[in-house]
Amino acid sequence: MQSRNKVFDDLSQLMTNAMGVAQGAKGEAENAMKSFFDRWMADKEFVSREEFDAVRLMAQKAREENDALKARIEALEGK
Repeated sequence: MQSRNKVFDDLSQLMTNAMGVAQGAKGEAENAMKSFFDRWMADKEFVSREEFDAVRLMAQKAREENDALKARIEALEGK
């Protein structure tokens, strides 16, 4: 029985080591994918939400000013 316990102990240790290696590989793969994705996003020159909102607000103000000027021109032409 002693030799059978040794085999199971060795097999158990082997499986434990394999799980440790698998978990380490998973962490390395996650880090590599995150680095790749970060580089890809930087290369595509995406804008942040804050930048997008600021430009959208500027465009909205420009449209409102355009409409006001258009109404003013129409009023002046009508006189």
